Amino acid sequence: MTKRYDKKHRLLKTGESERSDGYYQYRYTDRKGTRHTITSATLEELRKREESIIKDKAEGIRADAKNVTLDDMFDLWSRLKRGVKGNTYQNYCYMYNTFVKPVIGRYRIASLKRSDLKSLYNYLADERNLKIATIDNIHTVLHQVLDVAVEDNYLRANLSDNLLKELKQSHNMDSERRRALTVPEQELFMNFLRKENTPYYHWYPVFSVMINTGMRVGEITGLRWEDIDLETGMIEVNHTLVYYNHAEDGCYFSVHTPKTKAGIRTIPMLQEVKDAFLMEKAYRNYNDLECKVSVDGYTDFIFVNRFGNVQHQGTLNKALRRIIRDCNDMQFASGKKNPVLLPNFSCHTLRHTFTTRLVEAGVNLKVVQDVLGHKDFSTTMDIYTDVTRELKQREFGNLQEKMDEQHHGETDSEGNCD
Repeated sequence: MTKRYDKKHRLLKTGESERSDGYYQYRYTDRKGTRHTITSATLEELRKREESIIKDKAEGIRADAKNVTLDDMFDLWSRLKRGVKGNTYQNYCYMYNTFVKPVIGRYRIASLKRSDLKSLYNYLADERNLKIATIDNIHTVLHQVLDVAVEDNYLRANLSDNLLKELKQSHNMDSERRRALTVPEQELFMNFLRKENTPYYHWYPVFSVMINTGMRVGEITGLRWEDIDLETGMIEVNHTLVYYNHAEDGCYFSVHTPKTKAGIRTIPMLQEVKDAFLMEKAYRNYNDLECKVSVDGYTDFIFVNRFGNVQHQGTLNKALRRIIRDCNDMQFASGKKNPVLLPNFSCHTLRHTFTTRLVEAGVNLKVVQDVLGHKDFSTTMDIYTDVTRELKQREFGNLQEKMDEQHHGETDSEGNCD
């Protein structure tokens, strides 16, 4: 092969050439047989780019990666994603389209840097003031999209690996710990709802079932009368009601099977639960309320609003905020010293509260796992560990108080000896 030199008499490598305008170019063929050409003003710059291309070819990185954007990879991920429930998939898409796409969606995969992702996460935390749980959801879908880029040889490695952990450390933040209601708080909450002279009396049955079964919100709002047996005292959990609110499709309900087989289960009714169902039935009869909606063939739902439509999580949490406000106002108005007050909490707190009461009562962990519908035993153990840690601290605190009282009593007794 004839050796070629540039005007400065430098030996050119295979594929390199000097153009008449003084620019240098390098031509190569990718693994699909497609020819590509890159151009640079200097031979030094061209060879830097050559080295990158040769490295990419050696490691199987696609030559067309330079033209592919993060949005393109998300579209590919969307076409490939399987094995998740519709509501989970819709949530993934919402997270990406709302928080990732407007900021870095047009970035080319080949030029995307880890610092770009860090900047995105910092922006979401510092300027958008998103909670760490929300950023965690965004990270989940972004990490999956970049995994596809790695698997299809657009990237060497997933740039988002351990990035959420770094964000938590740099911002000194951690996932919000769910705190169950204490026994006094639980009693205050339920007693307040039991008062017939409050505008919240009709909410008692649904929240009583929630706090005494540990069922998920969608499982409770999707309950039908045929799913419960008041004679045997059993609840059949075999589906969940999901509420969608999407700009493209509008607002609508859908019924899904539980995410895992463990979600299909039976739950024994405590007496409070049985009473709550009977109260709901009596309330419905007194106010001539009936279910007027059918969702994916499911109807005759137990908990409906005054229009006969099903309830959903947003409405229930909004009701909780008003209940907490008015209950605490009542406590302040009572004039008691250091009154018990309700913390801000959501429907999921009631599920966590039920779990806490089970652990406090010493219920077998496998039973707890089965009742809650946990697929992974580690999920139950995480809750169990947190609760027992709090219990231990509380018990030792009580022990310390008793020891201090005993010590003071002995001191007083010794002082009175003379």
